[in-house]
Amino acid sequence: MAQSKGYGQFCPVARAAEIFAERWTPLLVREIVSGTTRFNDLQRGVPRMSSSLLSRRLKEMEHAGIIERRKSTSGRGWEYHPTDAGRELMPIVEGLGNWAQRWVRDDLVADQNLDPDLLMWDVRRRVESPDKLGERRFVVRFEFADVPSSRRRYWLVFDHGDKDLCIKDPGFEVDLYVSSHLRSLTRVWLGHLPMNEAVREESLQLDGTRGDVAGFKKWFCLGHFAPQGLAEVARG
Repeated sequence: MAQSKGYGQFCPVARAAEIFAERWTPLLVREIVSGTTRFNDLQRGVPRMSSSLLSRRLKEMEHAGIIERRKSTSGRGWEYHPTDAGRELMPIVEGLGNWAQRWVRDDLVADQNLDPDLLMWDVRRRVESPDKLGERRFVVRFEFADVPSSRRRYWLVFDHGDKDLCIKDPGFEVDLYVSSHLRSLTRVWLGHLPMNEAVREESLQLDGTRGDVAGFKKWFCLGHFAPQGLAEVARG
């Protein structure tokens, strides 16, 4: 990393901050340590980051020794994996997230921070496959009433153990419809609003068979930082 960007101090905090506190780096650590390895998938986790800046930041992180680049197992393209040094940064990322849940919780769902692409990518990464699918494909359509039409609908497709997120209609029969305002589902995801309460107040609507609706409440795992959010809500 260029010396001109450094603090010029021998303090370990200063040197660590030069590496970790660079813009976007904590979010890339979050993505890579969470299992995202491909360039295009990383970009979906940081949708407001340009491709050129993402490429540059990955090179800087590799140079700093917190990630390593490997040839893809498919033989096409590259993957990015955390080193031991990179994995040791994850508690810092978690600490930052939990701190924000406690002290700036309302800011997290301010208009300028709401992003359906990021929310649905996070959902796709964390949700579990619905129970007892067998050979059956299972499709969930999410719809946000308060966003531009180009970002209003998303399809989450479970098929033979795989899960995929589509931004265009994949053409499959939909099993469960999920309708919500973007802020409401984001609040549920962060643990700010219990799901049953959101359903009861109709800020989250689930349309499907009774079994599929009940199943959604189990396989729709909340976000990584939701436990802290739920704890703060309970604390009042």
